[in-house]
Formats: sequence, structure tokens, C-alpha cells
Amino acid sequence: MKLIMAVVQDKDSNRLSSALVKTGFKATKLASTGGFLKSGNTTFIIGTDDEKVDKLLNIIKDNCESRDQLVAPVSPMGGNADSYVPHPVEVEIGGATVFVLSIDQFNQF
Repeated sequence: MKLIMAVVQDKDSNRLSSALVKTGFKATKLASTGGFLKSGNTTFIIGTDDEKVDKLLNIIKDNCESRDQLVAPVSPMGGNADSYVPHPVEVEIGGATVFVLSIDQFNQF
């Protein structure tokens, strides 16, 4: 048994949720916030059998795309301003960060 934790951008959340339902995977969705961009994310928690992990990872990969976005950096508060870049920078956002954990026991009450 595996526990999959997938952190995805909010823009990809509904598409992934629909794909999981269509393929029979049950998931718990948690609202989360990214630390770097301080933007909304959704964390999916999914329990599945070992032999279904590859199928699940493919579903996540197919529904969570990365893209580039211009981001205005936050000015440093009390930090060193020498390394501060005052203009927007392009960063890659989206995609998914996925953790696959082994589970010894699973109970549903």
C-alpha cells in the first residue's frame, strides 16, 4: 500500500480532481500555500495499492502542467538589498510535487 501526496497549483486542481474521479481514485484535497510565490496550491492525499502507483503518477503528470510566469519579487524586509532584483522575473510554476510513501496499515472507519 502507498500513500501519494501531490502538491499541485490551484489552476490544475479541478482538472486533476476530475481525472481522479473518472479513473476511480479517491482523494482527499487540502488547501495549501506555496512558500516561494505565496500562491494557492492544492495538496491531494491518495491511498492506493502498489500496482496502481504508476497509473496514478501518469494521471497526475498528464493533468498538472508546468508553465512560465512573470513574478514581481517581494522587497527584502530588513535583509541585504544588494542582491534584491527590483524587476519581475520569469519562473516556472505549476506541475506537481509528488511524494510516494509506504504504508504499513490503512483503516477506514
